[in-house]
Amino acid sequence: MNTASDLTIVIPAKNEAALIPRLLESLIRQDYEAMRNTRVLVADAGSTDGTPEMVMSFKDRLRVSVIPGGLPAKGRNTGAALADTRYVLFVDADVELASDSLVRRTLDLAQRKQLHCVTTSIICRDGKPLDKLLYAGNNFFQYLSTVHRPFSTGMFMLFEKKRFDDLGGFHEQVGFAEDYMLSQQVARSKFAIVRGGVYTTNRRFHRMGHFRVARLFLTTALNYRNKNYFLRDHKYWA
Repeated sequence: MNTASDLTIVIPAKNEAALIPRLLESLIRQDYEAMRNTRVLVADAGSTDGTPEMVMSFKDRLRVSVIPGGLPAKGRNTGAALADTRYVLFVDADVELASDSLVRRTLDLAQRKQLHCVTTSIICRDGKPLDKLLYAGNNFFQYLSTVHRPFSTGMFMLFEKKRFDDLGGFHEQVGFAEDYMLSQQVARSKFAIVRGGVYTTNRRFHRMGHFRVARLFLTTALNYRNKNYFLRDHKYWA
């Protein structure tokens, strides 16, 4: 069935040849009837490990393309600028959709309730107890945000394209929490969290340490009104 898609998927990536196949396989498994006709744009930030070639090996099963990227904010914005669909789904390259119906249910919820932004929970499937605890804390605060100020991570963030454009997209001078900075501008009544989740790894904790990640999360939450905080260099990509 040649069903038109109402969705474009944008994936920022750099040197993700080892992990991005898991994400692409999970997209193939989705029961969204227009999945085969959904553009999947991988914004590559100069990978040297064969990420573009790995992505294009899926072209017989997904409508994939590789486009120039940069840091996640720039890659996401570049992909969104090419989208001509009602919705854009931003997904990180190192995650895997935990439910085969996640895309369909996310779109259904956004359309039914006329939402501007929809996200989901994060699951650290193979992590240590402390890894899982920190991600559980992230999910808890995300649910609390539905009654205060919306909080979504770029691991899985569906946006209505018009509202995304109205907000100016992701701030490209922000190197950390640009996803939170954007999502908190969405009205609570236009934000929701869908069940299902995405699987992620614990590599952020290995790279930065649990304490530093937790401290960054807490200080970011406390500085949600302070734009200068987001513009500072937090050495997240060091």
